[in-house]
Amino acid sequence: MRKYNAFMAAGVLALAVGTGTAADITGTATFKGTPPAEVPIAAVKENPDCGKFHNTTPTTHHYVVGPKGEFANVVVYLESPSISGKSTGESAPPVLLDQQGCEYSPAIFAVQTGQKITVKNSDPVPHNVHDKPTVEGNKEMNNLQMPGSADLTFTFTKPEMFLKFQCDVHPWMFSWVSVFDHPYFAVTGPDGTFKIANVPPGKYIIHAEHRKAGKPKQEIEVKEGVNAQVSFTFPAD
Repeated sequence: MRKYNAFMAAGVLALAVGTGTAADITGTATFKGTPPAEVPIAAVKENPDCGKFHNTTPTTHHYVVGPKGEFANVVVYLESPSISGKSTGESAPPVLLDQQGCEYSPAIFAVQTGQKITVKNSDPVPHNVHDKPTVEGNKEMNNLQMPGSADLTFTFTKPEMFLKFQCDVHPWMFSWVSVFDHPYFAVTGPDGTFKIANVPPGKYIIHAEHRKAGKPKQEIEVKEGVNAQVSFTFPAD
């Protein structure tokens, strides 16, 4: 993984909005250059249960990049002592992790500590849902989930980046969740954009982390009633 040791140089644009103290941070993640080629997963097509879901051999999807460099699956989040430990996860709606076509969906997502993750099996084949935390205090579980069976529920109590879900039955199946102890984070969509809403005024470090492409960061100040825009660029090797 590429290492970023200095703050990323990028413009921050402030936009005046209506009255109120909180503001939104919106922005983009862009991949510059040609992303690494994805790898075909022959085992999916060859599997007697899963191959029927795919007309062609699926590939990895580490780098989801649009025609203009729009970079998806980047986890963007704020860092500051003023927001640490301010999780509202117990009252937040559950986040769905589904199993479709012998793949996890979404591949990258984020939740708060205490927020429920509902895991569903939409396939007509059995799956095994196995979370693999690396931070002490986050519980590891390993559950067989049959077709049509009840949803599973996971919650995590400690912040952790890219905590892995895997299926031990189908070893190509992975999903990664990032867990925060505050609600000020987002994941870029297919258009490379993100929005972190209702941010209290203050100074923050804003991070943009991708599992493979690096983790740039920059400083940002949110002022009362003033929205901000931020851009991140990830260069190819």
